[in-house]
Amino acid sequence: MTALTAGGLLHLAGAGAPGDQTFAAAGALGAAFALYAVVEALAHGRLGVDVVAVLALVGALAVGEDLAAAVIAVMLASGRSLEWWAAGRAERDLQALLERAPQRARRHEADGLVEVAVDELVSGDLVTVGTGEVVPTDGALAGPAVLDESALTGEPLPVERGAGELVRSGVLNAGAPFDLRCGGTAADGTYAGVVRLVAEATRQQAPFVRLADRFALAFVAVTFAVAGAAWLAGGAGRAVAVLVVATPCPLILAAPVALVAGLSQAARRGVVMKGGAVLERLARCTTLLVDKTGTLTSGNPALVAVDPAGSLDDHRVLELAASLDQVSAHVLAGAVVRAARARGCLLLPPADVTEVAGQGIRGRVGTHQVAVGRGAFVGIEGSPAWAKAARRRARLEGTTTVFVAVDGQPAGALLLDDPVRRDAARTIRALRRSGIDRIVMLTGDRPEVADAIGAVLGVDEVLAERTPAEKLEVVATERRRAPTVMVGDGINDAPALALADVGVALGARGATAASQAADVVLTVDRLERLADARAVAWRARRIAVESVVAGMVASLAAMAVAALGHLPPVEGALLQEAIDVAVILNALRALATPARAVALDEGTAALAQRFQGEHVAVLAAVERCRSVADRLGEVAPPVALDLAKQLHGELVAVVGPHEAAEQQQLYPALDAALGGAEPTATMARAHAEIAHEIRLLGRLLDDIGAGPPDDQDLVELRRLLYGLHAVLRLHTEQEEESYLSLAPSPPAPAPHPPAPAPSPPAPAPR
Repeated sequence: MTALTAGGLLHLAGAGAPGDQTFAAAGALGAAFALYAVVEALAHGRLGVDVVAVLALVGALAVGEDLAAAVIAVMLASGRSLEWWAAGRAERDLQALLERAPQRARRHEADGLVEVAVDELVSGDLVTVGTGEVVPTDGALAGPAVLDESALTGEPLPVERGAGELVRSGVLNAGAPFDLRCGGTAADGTYAGVVRLVAEATRQQAPFVRLADRFALAFVAVTFAVAGAAWLAGGAGRAVAVLVVATPCPLILAAPVALVAGLSQAARRGVVMKGGAVLERLARCTTLLVDKTGTLTSGNPALVAVDPAGSLDDHRVLELAASLDQVSAHVLAGAVVRAARARGCLLLPPADVTEVAGQGIRGRVGTHQVAVGRGAFVGIEGSPAWAKAARRRARLEGTTTVFVAVDGQPAGALLLDDPVRRDAARTIRALRRSGIDRIVMLTGDRPEVADAIGAVLGVDEVLAERTPAEKLEVVATERRRAPTVMVGDGINDAPALALADVGVALGARGATAASQAADVVLTVDRLERLADARAVAWRARRIAVESVVAGMVASLAAMAVAALGHLPPVEGALLQEAIDVAVILNALRALATPARAVALDEGTAALAQRFQGEHVAVLAAVERCRSVADRLGEVAPPVALDLAKQLHGELVAVVGPHEAAEQQQLYPALDAALGGAEPTATMARAHAEIAHEIRLLGRLLDDIGAGPPDDQDLVELRRLLYGLHAVLRLHTEQEEESYLSLAPSPPAPAPHPPAPAPSPPAPAPR
């Protein structure tokens, strides 16, 4: 590049001869470099585009095309630099993993805790693992512990382990300090095994044959054949003319230009691809393996329902629980507080707070004594009907249950989940349209949870409870069937990302090791960019192939004319330059921004964000339909009637205006953006059904009047409420998936300052 720039500056200064000499020197260096590459490739039993590069450089220098020789040399050097960069990736992958591993540990010895190197630990040693520290070796717990196992399993929620349970190295202590009895050395541990898996996967990845290499051998053979025939028919002059027009710039320049343009397009969408070879591979892949947690799901717990159990309604139960949870460091406490603030709850500062790791938290909120945590911790004895129902729902739907007690009495249960990304289903459909014909979901989660998510998203196969080693086996199996993409975000995915033909990491929130092991990194937290990347890669590769084929056909035609003696070397060089310019201009089409499936203007995107924010209150009302219906048979008839009337008032006040505003403002804007004949017509029909069901509920309540409802009244009320819950939930989720997810996520609600607790003890995760 330096020689090319210097030669250009010399020409601008009027020193044409020195400039040409500088170009020629760059071309000569490029020819020597290409010749070395040919020898190196032959030593490994390969013959590729470097042979064509030698011919191109020698031919260009022979006919005085010094500038062309310099440009070809620069392209060769740039391409080889990218290859060297990629070759060093495996070492960086391992380094990123090793940097996370603990280097020191605190071992119990006769004179107390002594800090030693992790490599000195042996089976039987007793070590202390502090809060926030990584477990150094596999071993057995000497007492209870709360662990973040996401590095190995990918699952975001902390797990509780009891004394004597086995713990794997690489997991994080998310609770109070605990003691661990080592089961072996660090080198024998699970985390060291993950590092070895990444190294092995990197070695197993088959070398990729570049697009240019696939054409090069045939082109070289044809060139030699035509040049030889021309030599025999008309002497060395004709052979030189053939070599001049055979200068393979379409192979050396056009393909890289198109691929680099594709890389640029992907980067504009927040997708970083590590070189043109990665883009080529992505364009050819037809199988997608995708991790669940943090990839298809948000990776963060979120409150999905509040099931009240006593006289307090769900809003008040959440308000009291969140007020207490403000001073807890537990990941679930954060989700409870966020949900309460989003629903407009008034959070008070708690006092006299006590938190027990792995159990829960107690304290005073206003005039109430509140406890949040496990059932036994908050005072739930046995298995009352409401608690049994909450646990069963959690088990069936794959959620986590947190119980709440107020003034010593059970008040309800909070259900938390790792929700599916709003754009996940749309991304899956877009990937299928782009040529991905097999999609497999991999996860370390339970089969019942994974199967439910897989069914909603429409994947072809679900493989649950898979360890990093088992994920690696799946990748190897799928690669034998077809070129494979693996998408993940955690350390547990790093080996599979390294082995796959193309590894894709969600770098916006994913682990550094995953991003290092991946070939493609999504720098924005939107899964749909993966579909964009696949579409960009396919288009760039198609344009590259078009440019190469068109240029080679034109060159072959010119070679035939030159072999017949009708194209002298000088005119041939000019013709070849014209061919080169034409194919490079065609390759530059990959720089043009392709039309996206949907592009919301700023106003429509703002509307979508607004209504997406309103869905927080709507979904709260949706869940209240279910909880009220569940309680109708558990409370006295007058109380049941009051609950139903309060809910109807909320539906009229919250859901009705929201649906009407969507109908009048959002849907016309979406229709204009999406095109076609009223694409939101089905959503509008759902609005009509929802309004009708709310009116029916009001009429039924009017018909019942002020008197206590009888059994038949309760049956009708329950039927209407369950129906409203189903249609409202389905409609809201369809709206979010198909329309509102087209806009960026709305900004988070304005944060409330954390409520200070009067001198609480240091909170520990429960």
